[in-house]
Amino acid sequence: MDDEAIIDERLERALGRAWSDDRGWELLTRLTELPHRMGGSPGERRAAEIVREELTDAGLEDVEFQEFSMQYWERGSTEFAVLGSETTTGGSGGSGTDSDPQRDSPESGSTGVDRSFEAIALPYAPAGDVEGPLVDVGYGTPSELEDVDLQGAIAVASTTTPSGQRFVHRMEKFGHAVAAGAKAFVFANHVPGQLPPTGALKFDSEAAVPGVGVSAETHDWLTEYAERGARGRLRVDASTQDGSSQNVHGTLGPDTDEEVLVVAHYDAHDITEGALDNGCGISTVAAATSVLSAIEDDLDCRVRIAGVGCEEIGLLGAEAMADELDLESIHAVLNVDGAGRFRNLTAYSHGSEPIAELAEAVTDAAGQPVVNESDPHPFSDHWPFLRAGVPALQLHSEPPEGAERGRGWGHTSADTRDKVDPRNLREHAMLTALLVRELTRTDVPRVETSELREQLREQEYEPGMRAAEVWPDRWE
Repeated sequence: MDDEAIIDERLERALGRAWSDDRGWELLTRLTELPHRMGGSPGERRAAEIVREELTDAGLEDVEFQEFSMQYWERGSTEFAVLGSETTTGGSGGSGTDSDPQRDSPESGSTGVDRSFEAIALPYAPAGDVEGPLVDVGYGTPSELEDVDLQGAIAVASTTTPSGQRFVHRMEKFGHAVAAGAKAFVFANHVPGQLPPTGALKFDSEAAVPGVGVSAETHDWLTEYAERGARGRLRVDASTQDGSSQNVHGTLGPDTDEEVLVVAHYDAHDITEGALDNGCGISTVAAATSVLSAIEDDLDCRVRIAGVGCEEIGLLGAEAMADELDLESIHAVLNVDGAGRFRNLTAYSHGSEPIAELAEAVTDAAGQPVVNESDPHPFSDHWPFLRAGVPALQLHSEPPEGAERGRGWGHTSADTRDKVDPRNLREHAMLTALLVRELTRTDVPRVETSELREQLREQEYEPGMRAAEVWPDRWE
């Protein structure tokens, strides 16, 4: 039997074993059993230890921690109330608690309503007590924000974006609202189920004004109260202090100067199990590592696999890795953020046509077609590498019926293990391994940063990235 046949046989065996491998599900279970995995917390540190154990068991060599400093944000209590909106005679209003909003009917002839709603502080929100008029800014797109007066107001924005437009990130909406004079920011879920969403307001530093998340049901009331001319009041108790986090990484394959980097973040927000975001991603990578370790002889360059911390609060782990590694030696980066969640694999090629062609060829050969998204974006762990010219592929996934825009259950308390199908973890792990294998064997050109900058400008990302303070200084 020739060498090529032996390698093919090893690959077939590895993929065959992957069909019944519960490694990904076991890691997901261990991670979601933790109280939470908020960046910089003891829970995140314990998650890193679990990831190291699982990656080592999967065959990764010399697995180590990389410590890095960060700003640790910790939530306290949050109160949110609507004050004095006008109401019709015999209308309804009232007051309630954060955990069980209720309302009473005012007496006939009442001219106002005071009412409390459940809300949760958004990471890096400062402590504060703010009162101002409620202003509905719709989806929070730049054009909508230009049409309203936010000076001294509390801006209320939806978590989603209109179809046919590029997705506008939470940090963009917040940044533009603050620049327009808002004293506070309310981020309202578009997914029903009494699920206030979370998500960082800034990267690794305290924000300028408080921000909170509220449910879709609360949003329905707030849009009406804003139209009535109501005022809102926010009280946020939170703290930001010096802290530390860690990445977990090791290598497999031949000892070469060049390497393919595979990253997946293992942290999650403190209000949720973080099963979909991104327990699925790091679990997919762990299962893919087992396949790759069985076919090391078939890899043409070294593969570095990393579980990175603090993605949710600023891509901080990925930034720390980019600072430590020689970026010129990184052949390509594969970011597994969103794979394993749902049936249909989506490949973000971030403006690289060769990367898109590679992803399509590999998945077609496996009988698993992939949806290609070619436009680049800066809001995941590939970004510190992509902006330096490293070709990037991000693996995501969507439900069979097509995705509603936004995170769905992600960043809410509903992001729990029961939403995950173990079959998706297995299949996406196999595809991840096949993609990594091909990336080590294919010459992929570097990304021209000038072209990347223009692509982002064409998508109208620049104003939002500047508002979020993530537009690279050297692109000025």
